Amino acid sequence: MRVDLNADLGETVDGVPTADDDAMFAVISSASIACGGHAGDAGAMRASVERAERFGVAVGAHPSYEDRDNFGRVARSPGSADLRARVGGQIAALDAAGADLRYVKPHGALYHAVTVDRRQADAVVAAVADHSARLGRALPILGLPGAIAEAAASAGLPFVPEAFLDRGYTATATLVPRGAPGALVDDPAVVAARAVLLVRDREVEAVDGTRLAVEAASLCLHGDTPAAVAMARAVRAALDDAGVEVRAPW
Repeated sequence: MRVDLNADLGETVDGVPTADDDAMFAVISSASIACGGHAGDAGAMRASVERAERFGVAVGAHPSYEDRDNFGRVARSPGSADLRARVGGQIAALDAAGADLRYVKPHGALYHAVTVDRRQADAVVAAVADHSARLGRALPILGLPGAIAEAAASAGLPFVPEAFLDRGYTATATLVPRGAPGALVDDPAVVAARAVLLVRDREVEAVDGTRLAVEAASLCLHGDTPAAVAMARAVRAALDDAGVEVRAPW
């Protein structure tokens, strides 16, 4: 058994970290780095690249709506050309910081939008395809199945499905909206057990107790969750104990 363990990191706000990045990099295999849209700046990106090299962690770009006031978590509907340009600019910013880019994962409200909105999904995929052409290799896209997976397939880009360890699922396999009961899961023991269940049985338990079938090659933890480090360490220990190899697929 093998799985990727990723976290959203490099998310500084006005130069102040929102996560203990050093502690998180020590236990994950992939890091999705904020590229200046919802959080992060040039210094944070360079620091993330250095940490990735030090800990042997794969680096992915984590572009978002350019909405720092709301941490990229409020729905927007930008024009396709504008979204393509802004996402492309964020990916390029992380590349310019010295990252060996291995994948792209949209953030926040954009992440959710591209699972259901094919127009926005196509714009994000176009930006990834643009940068892939500059690199001379296809960058995979990480996300939930839906419109973004279909758009990636149409563009000839790999798509890697992920599941969330610290977010609640509805009975229809969508994430519980932030602010709603059950949206966040922050008990390290519960999150660790969920990780093993996802890898071993390919299932996750929804907030109503329903068991959902989930295919995921990567498991995500949010670095800005207060219990993130404790959860990450518990997950890594549980996966190690279960004989699961934690390794980036990129």
